[in-house]
Formats: sequence, C-alpha cells, structure tokens
Amino acid sequence: MSAMRVAGFLSTILFVMQTRNAFGEMFTALVDMEGLVSTEYELVKQLDNYIQEEETKLKQLRGYMEEYESMYQEAITDVSKYLANPVNAFLLVKRLTSDWKKIEEVMTQNVGSAFVKNLTQHRTDLRFPSDEDLNGAAVALMRLQDTYKLDTHALANGNLLGKTYSRQLTAGDCWELGRQSYNNDDHYHTVLWMGEALNKFDDESNKTVTRESILEYLAFSTFKQGNVMEALQLTNELLKNVPYHQRALGNKKHYEQVLLDQGEILHNVDTAGLENVIAKPFNTANLKLKKPNDHLEEREKFEKLCRGERLMSPEMESRLHCRYVTNNNPFFFIQPLKMEVGFLKPLLVIYHEVISDEEIATVKRMAQPRFKRATIRNPKTGELEHANYRISKSAWLKTEEHEHIFKVTRRVGDITGLDMATAEDLQVVNYGIGGHYDPHYDYARGDRLNAFKELGWGNRIATWLFYMSDVEAGGATVFPTVGAALWPRKGSAAFWYNLHPNGDGNELTRHAACPVLTGSKWVSNKWIHEHNQEFRRPCGLKSDAEM
Repeated sequence: MSAMRVAGFLSTILFVMQTRNAFGEMFTALVDMEGLVSTEYELVKQLDNYIQEEETKLKQLRGYMEEYESMYQEAITDVSKYLANPVNAFLLVKRLTSDWKKIEEVMTQNVGSAFVKNLTQHRTDLRFPSDEDLNGAAVALMRLQDTYKLDTHALANGNLLGKTYSRQLTAGDCWELGRQSYNNDDHYHTVLWMGEALNKFDDESNKTVTRESILEYLAFSTFKQGNVMEALQLTNELLKNVPYHQRALGNKKHYEQVLLDQGEILHNVDTAGLENVIAKPFNTANLKLKKPNDHLEEREKFEKLCRGERLMSPEMESRLHCRYVTNNNPFFFIQPLKMEVGFLKPLLVIYHEVISDEEIATVKRMAQPRFKRATIRNPKTGELEHANYRISKSAWLKTEEHEHIFKVTRRVGDITGLDMATAEDLQVVNYGIGGHYDPHYDYARGDRLNAFKELGWGNRIATWLFYMSDVEAGGATVFPTVGAALWPRKGSAAFWYNLHPNGDGNELTRHAACPVLTGSKWVSNKWIHEHNQEFRRPCGLKSDAEM
C-alpha cells in the first residue's frame, strides 16, 4: 500500500469534510469534540475499506498476471501449434481485447492510470488486436461450430472432435462469445453460448460474469428465436435477482402481450414450467432454435463435404484413380508425375510432390511481410474489397523476384502445357482462425465479364492451387455442385479448367475453401488466362477426363 494512494484518499476525505458545514473552534468545548471521536471512527472505517479494496485489486491484478504468464508459458513452447488451435487463438485475442480492458479499468484507478497512459503512448509500437479482431475470432468459432457440428459444451471444455486441445472456457468467455453473436444479430449462437455461460456460472467459485448479465442476453435472444414462453420465464428469473431492471420489466410486459395475442393462458406463469427452463444444467435442446443460413441446399452440401461426408455415388468413386502421367512432356518421361483424379466432369486432379519444402519456405518467407487481408473483386465496380465470406491474408509474388518463384511457375506451365506468360502473379494465402472462402467461381461471369479487362488476357481458363502445409483438421477444397472434395497435403497441387473448350464458363467448377478447424493452411495459386492458350489446351476430346 503506497503512501501516495493513502495521501490521495485522505485528500479526498479532507475535501469532503471542508465542503461540509463547519462548526468552528470545536476544541473550545469538550462536548463539541466528543463528536470527533465518531468522526475519527468513521474515517478509520472508510480508510480500512479503502485499503481492503486496494488489496483486493492488487490480488486481482496478481491473479490476472499469473493467468497471463501461464497462458504465455503454454504458448511459447510451440507458438505455431498453440495458435493452430482455434480456441487458443480466440482466447489469445480475447485476453488482449475485452479481458485487457477489464484490467485497464482496475489499473486506471490511482497510480495504475500512469501505467496505462504509458501503454497508450506506446500502442503504435505494440501490436494490440482490435474489437473487430475479437468479433472476427468469435464469428470464426461459430463458423467452425456450425460447419463441423461441434457441441457447444464440448467446445467450451476445449474438446474438438473428441480430442482435448485447450483449456476450458470460463463463464465469462462463453458470455463474451454470446455477446459477440448478439452484436452480430445472431440470436441462435447467442442462446447456445449464453446457455453454456449460465451452466458454467453455477459451477464457478470465482465468478467471471454476473448471472443477470447472462440472463438478460439469454432471455431476449430466446424470444428472438421464437420461444416466447421460455423468454418470459427467463425474464422472471432475471427479475428475481434484479427486481427493478428496467429493460427486463419492459420485456416482460411485451412477452406477456405476445403470449396473450397467441391465446396463451398466463396464470402462474412466474413459476409454471420455470424449472424446465432454468433447470441445471440449462438445456438448449428444450428450445426451438433456427441456425442462420439453415435450409440452403448449397450450404448444406458445402458443410457435409467439409466434414468429410461422401456425396458421390459408389459408381462415380469407383472411376476415380491414381496413376503416373507424363502429360506428353519429355521432361516427365524420366520422372513421371503422380496424379490423383478427384472428379471426372469437370476434371479435378491433384498432382503430388510438385513443390519442395525449400521452395515452400521461400514462398512463405517472401509473402509474410506483405500479407494483407484477402480481397474479392466487386462484380459491379471491378474494385478489390474485403468480404466476410473470404477470411484469409494474401500476398502476391512476381515470377522474377526469386529463382524458386521462377521454377515453380515454369513447372506449372510444364505440367499443364499452358502458357504462363498470361498467368497472374503467384498469390500466396494463409488462412487464420476458422479461415475459409465461401462457394465462388474463379472465372468472370455475367456482369463480371470485364473484371480482367485491364490485363488484356481474357478470362481465367484454369486454376492451379499449391498446398503448402498439412492441415490437421478441415481446410478442404470442395465443389458442392458435384460433391467432390480435395484435401490439402503439403507439396501437392490441385488443377482444373474453369472454362469449357468453347470459352464458356463451367458452372460445375463452383468451389469453396472449408474452414480450418485445427492447424494453419498455406496455399499459393496461379490463375491462368485464356489468351495464347488456343492451341495448348488438349482439344477434340470427348470429355475433360480423357486429358
């Protein structure tokens, strides 16, 4: 306890005393001074309360420090492996955003404010995630939860697909995930995570969030999901804790009116069935919940393929095979290529062992300093812009920048037989927390036909995609329309034609990048344009499968 803090407290007390009515010359009469004993007692009591409060704050800060130190020691043993876990990545962002704000609030009182001010002055030198990062990390977890059908309780306990990858989330962590969902108008996930927060709250000895904060979000989102009676019961539970909660009182009247309009009988609603809603543990299975983007056929196929479910017929699968090929290139007569067929029409192939570890290391090293959030081309304006359906960072490398870039570019030309003079620069992409790219076409179509006009090379005839890392779980390249999935394997590359031989776009090539569940996904791609390719693409075939 520093003298400065005590002096500051006493100065405040003296200021209060000086602003009160002064009796003056109390020392002249003992009877007047007798009252000062009570005053002194009150000062001692207040000072003791102040010291206890400061000691509690110091104990709280020490607890935060020990937790941060524990997390740091856990992460520093293998940073890449630690951050490859989406739960760990979310918790890291959370610790440096909303959690750190709570710590700052404690520190800003008294001498802590000087430290915070010093931190603020050095924010340009230190890297702090933003509130947008926190929201993005939370949304990524929701995306993984939906795509891979992850149980909320298991995920909160650090379990992914039956394996324990991280420490458990606290009630406060779950509440934060629910709050972020609420801010995104996503009441489905708000209910799931506030429900989990409520269950964890009851089991916590050191509370990380208040019960009323959980109930307020949970009740309203339960209502927004169409569960009016349950929302009313949750609101009544909230009002038991905070009887004069203004929003809860207003919501209670509204919910009751909605139920009356629906012909519900409201007698004894404060207790009727309450145990079914507030029962421990809180069970969202008792509620009617509708997931965002539910009942979208393409989305359903996309998620099934990402989970590894087979959508192809056994007959189609029996026609897919692996073989050695030369693609009529004398260079590969000595060492043929290992080609795996992923689908026949359109022809989707994977070439294995076509980029070395050394080349991959060079590409990563050159790209990382240039990384910016990946963009898409606006179909109306033609301008590049960010989109929430493409979550990754990318950089572009020119062929002449390094011998390895030159070699891999030439290799793509040798394997495909296409002219790389009309190929775009090598795009390098790294997918972060739940990184993904929703279903899309690589070629320009409809009102986007002029998207590549400035290049003067025509449309994107083909796509070559290097896989530069193994991904522990997730991250497949899927084609929902045909039910095909290509799984990333370091050193391999996928290839397909985006256009039919007559130049029309092949709509069956609509594809997506599945969210990365665990691990880090690195890819690089060459988009090859149709100019100068007239006599290079195999022609006169009955189907692409005969290439």
